[in-house]
Amino acid sequence: MTDILYITASIRGDESISRKLGNKLVEGLAKKHDATVTVRDLAANDLPFVSAERFAANLTPKDERTPEQAELAEISDTLIAELQAADIIVLATPVYNFGVPATVKAWADLVARQGTTFKYTESGPVGLLDTKKAYVTAASGGTAMGSNIDYMSTWLTFFLGFLGISDVELVAADGIMGEDAEEKIAKAHEAVDALAV
Repeated sequence: MTDILYITASIRGDESISRKLGNKLVEGLAKKHDATVTVRDLAANDLPFVSAERFAANLTPKDERTPEQAELAEISDTLIAELQAADIIVLATPVYNFGVPATVKAWADLVARQGTTFKYTESGPVGLLDTKKAYVTAASGGTAMGSNIDYMSTWLTFFLGFLGISDVELVAADGIMGEDAEEKIAKAHEAVDALAV
């Protein structure tokens, strides 16, 4: 059985283009792989930002945590477990102010745990989630993916690679504030269709 983790981040709900692309991709991949799907809507869950106390709790071994630390670490443990269980990750995200939404950064801070999702070695950090495949469906109003103002796809691809997820495919409906928006969105949907076959 294949497990898909579907992470969404747009605040626009069903109107979100990145989410529409992600929904279609997940539906196709689930049929293709006869997969189960876990959905994590970052825009709806108010993920906490990491504090000094939460950071310490996350790094404390489970059997050594105080009750307060166990409570603080619970969301991080849950998010990491979702990642570890998944064979395929689909992350649907818009570009906000040239980068990822703050909720995606909060998620990243909660799942990056030394000794669990990555480790330090003499030659540098090594990701521990290296058996997974990831897809990113993105949408942006004025930021072209791969341009010198695109800090979203470059950062997100780097971060996933830091966790060991180096097999990442990006489908983007980018620069859709222009007159050719419908054409760009249609091409992104065609790309999703091709990936899900």
